[in-house]
Amino acid sequence: MGEAAAARHIVLRPARREDVPQILAFIRALAEYERLAHEVVADEAGLAAQLFGPRPAAEVVLAEVDGRPAGFALFFHNFSTFLGRPGLYLEDLFVLPEHRGLGLGQRLMAYLARLAVERGCGRFEWSVLDWNAPAIAFYRRLGAVGMEEWTVQRLSGEALQRLAAQADPADTDGRSR
Repeated sequence: MGEAAAARHIVLRPARREDVPQILAFIRALAEYERLAHEVVADEAGLAAQLFGPRPAAEVVLAEVDGRPAGFALFFHNFSTFLGRPGLYLEDLFVLPEHRGLGLGQRLMAYLARLAVERGCGRFEWSVLDWNAPAIAFYRRLGAVGMEEWTVQRLSGEALQRLAAQADPADTDGRSR
């Protein structure tokens, strides 16, 4: 931790329901940085339901500097059939520009790595935009390895709806044919 960070009071903590407006603000700020603001359709009610409802889809850890929100990490569990163990997947990591250089990104990543180990995860992974050289360099300094032979595939919007419409109802309600 650098001298600037030592002079600041830094806290990492799990998010609470009342943090949803701040989480959404961080998501929007990250989307702006990634040049994807036009894709954000999330709203507070939906985030609250998904993060704090009866079956949470993801978790959030917040970073605070001197009692003020400074960054966040949103993550969830996946599963590796090869390892036969859960993994931890980082969906979003973001630190406000005015708080960069304090080591918050490193602290958030270490927090999640420790959580992954405590929860028996076999891996901790995430995606990064190929043009984001500073982030890639940061991840390499942490010891991360790029999975060059893998590409992300995605179905969304109309393509997702079209494929879903092809499903046999008997396949989705637990009955066999």
